[in-house]
Amino acid sequence: MTTVENPATRVDNSHTPVVLGGTRGGPDTPTLRKDRWWLAPVITVTILTSFVGYATWAAFVNKNYYAGSWMHRDLISPFYSPCLAASCVPGASHGPVISFWTISPALLILIFPLGFRMTCYYYRRAYYRSFWWAPPACSVSDSHKSYSGESKFPLIFQNVHRYFFYFGLVFNVILTYDAILAFNQPGIGVGVTVGTLVLCLNATLLWLYSLSCHACRHLCGGQVKSFSAHPIRHKFWKLVTPLNAKHMQFAWVSLFVVALTDLYVRLVASGTITDFRLF
Repeated sequence: MTTVENPATRVDNSHTPVVLGGTRGGPDTPTLRKDRWWLAPVITVTILTSFVGYATWAAFVNKNYYAGSWMHRDLISPFYSPCLAASCVPGASHGPVISFWTISPALLILIFPLGFRMTCYYYRRAYYRSFWWAPPACSVSDSHKSYSGESKFPLIFQNVHRYFFYFGLVFNVILTYDAILAFNQPGIGVGVTVGTLVLCLNATLLWLYSLSCHACRHLCGGQVKSFSAHPIRHKFWKLVTPLNAKHMQFAWVSLFVVALTDLYVRLVASGTITDFRLF
């Protein structure tokens, strides 16, 4: 004889009920956390605010952004490259200039690298949490009562990130060219200085930041139903996927280095420090 159990009368004793030790965090409770959860948002606010403040000052100061042949160097700040204004110092431009633009050349180009970073998927998370507290940390309540996503003004403009990515690649090529030119020491010959290494490091980190971008990974492998039908895209996708896992680290390190590169060139051009020749 076979006994059939009635599912309606069966009692499930396979799990143990869980009782929480306190009230869960949420709209009515700011947080249950006792650690210094606020430290990370404060650090993020401090770093990003400092960078924006420095970049704004550097863009408007409009001097000491190029160390040229009079110093036997060819070093240009990444904030001013390419130098497209008619007001560029001699030697800083390597192509056509905009004749009517007489104010700081940096104001012509900074919108593109800054736009790329501002719309970056990682930086969005960073400043959403730190500046807007939406939410500032896990298990901490959101400071906003509603959320409409990035489908309304002004956050809908975040969707232009992929286009800023393409512009970013153009600037990476230009800054790589600047790094190559830095090996030239007018009146001395080809050689390596500390400034040469600084510009090469900056270009390398910007490439790593761009290639690890989510938009880059999607460009390589997005909307592909079968990688076997797209072997070249598959190879690129396999190349950038490990980089994508380090995107956060590349984002921060490249941010520091691009500011330090501008500062280094500025100090050399002003005569504050010497760009030592290694060989």
